[in-house]
Amino acid sequence: MGKSQSATPTGDGRISASAARADAGPGTGEKQPAGVRVVLFALMIAMLLAMLDNMIVGTAMPTIVGELGGMDHLSWVVTAYTLATAASTPIWGKLGDMYGRKGVFLSSIVLFLIGSALSGMAQDMGQLIGFRAVQGLGAGGLMVGVMAIIGDLIPPRERGKYQGMMAGVMAVAMIGGPLVGGSITDHLGWRWSFYINLPLGAIALVMVTAVLHLPKKRSQTRIDYVGAALLTLGITSLVLITTWGGTEYDWLSGQIIGLGVLGLVALALFVRVERKVSEPVLPLHIFRNGNFSLVTVIGFLVGFVMFGSMTFLPLFQQTVQGASATNSGLLLPMLLAMMAVSLFAGRVTTKTGKYKIFVVVGGGLITVGLALLSLMDTGTTRFTSGVYMAVLGAGMGFLMQTTMLIAQNSVEMKDLGVGSSSATLFRTIGGSFGVAIFGAIFTHQVQTTMAERIGTAGAKVTGAGAQMDPKGLAKLPPMIKDAYDHAVAAGTHHVFVWGAAVSIVGFAAAWFLKEVPLRGAPTPAAESPEGGDAPVDRVAVAETV
Repeated sequence: MGKSQSATPTGDGRISASAARADAGPGTGEKQPAGVRVVLFALMIAMLLAMLDNMIVGTAMPTIVGELGGMDHLSWVVTAYTLATAASTPIWGKLGDMYGRKGVFLSSIVLFLIGSALSGMAQDMGQLIGFRAVQGLGAGGLMVGVMAIIGDLIPPRERGKYQGMMAGVMAVAMIGGPLVGGSITDHLGWRWSFYINLPLGAIALVMVTAVLHLPKKRSQTRIDYVGAALLTLGITSLVLITTWGGTEYDWLSGQIIGLGVLGLVALALFVRVERKVSEPVLPLHIFRNGNFSLVTVIGFLVGFVMFGSMTFLPLFQQTVQGASATNSGLLLPMLLAMMAVSLFAGRVTTKTGKYKIFVVVGGGLITVGLALLSLMDTGTTRFTSGVYMAVLGAGMGFLMQTTMLIAQNSVEMKDLGVGSSSATLFRTIGGSFGVAIFGAIFTHQVQTTMAERIGTAGAKVTGAGAQMDPKGLAKLPPMIKDAYDHAVAAGTHHVFVWGAAVSIVGFAAAWFLKEVPLRGAPTPAAESPEGGDAPVDRVAVAETV
């Protein structure tokens, strides 16, 4: 065992050559070595796997139900995956902090691929639901592993350069997912919507194994099993409330209220346990950091409005504007703006070390974008709605990666995994709540508008739900179709009005962020960051394994 000199350590307690070079600061002019670029490429593949899966599988669902049956359990194919992903996210983050990120990340990829292979071989709906849960457990570690490893290899000051890559992966998943899913299902069969993950995952496994060099780590502390179980129970209850509320069960039903009580009790017990154990699965002390708590709230709100918008924008375009469901350009203005702005913000952050302005501007643009989208009606053109979407996408571009950057910069390197997983988890839960609450608002308004326009006939049309597929729309009489178009426009209007109101909270929170220097900036090693919000890691002694 040899000792290296003081420098910026990785989260596993060791200096990697790439991190040491990057830590020299932007003034060195030294580029990342080729090995780091290869690792980043492999990490982007893993991120694509996690984001692309639901997009592809969603397109294949009608075919899957046609072959396996089990229409009554269809929603569980998605719910099982979502639940497992959300519940396992913080646990993967903690395991990476305790036992080393590389091995834990590779394990998550293997588990995801096993779940994918088993899902492709499922013989009935019950098997598919179970195997999707296995796949979701692996997916929980993919996003967290990507973010934490990038945090290990590249200090925050340099990380902004790579924001465009991450935004690009998201755009590819959102745009290409439905098209790829439809093509695979039509030409190869629905099972290949799962099998397609295997070659991509194999490439990521080989590249990460061969090129990524992070030390193994053995923690002598026991895993916080009780805390992990309570956190899983609390997260599961919250996600089930948002999944079942207003659809399977009424919001005020005993089942939903019971889940709410169970979730609150589990989370209260979780907080009590975490205060006592020596190695908590989610260290509560990270929330004492003002910046971390603020970006967690902002991330929750971003997920809330982003996933809600992505759910109802295509519905408006297909129903009111007559766009094709297979049109890859439905969300293109928003995604392109998000990618371009994310790249711009990242490069400016790397050059200047400033980031607060982007969070403030991003929060403002999201609020303005949602307010503009609330103005859409049955006469709104595709061009006009595209401009409004671009404004919203620009706001998201300023926030998506910048909030993760601030979260990682606000925790000690030993907590980088749980910091990344917490930011990811709160964004995911925000998305679940956004889709559920916006869905309830939308459905209520559609049904109200239909009843106002055509009375009891409107109630019959929307009796089974406020959303109709294109085939059902084509069969409607002209008068009812016109009423339904106006109802959908009214529903999306209310969704975006409430979305704008919620986003104001995030915009206000952004003003309270402190401009703490990013790690990796060319400052003296002994200098303490402003406000004490970010730890100084430069004096740690790394151990080479």
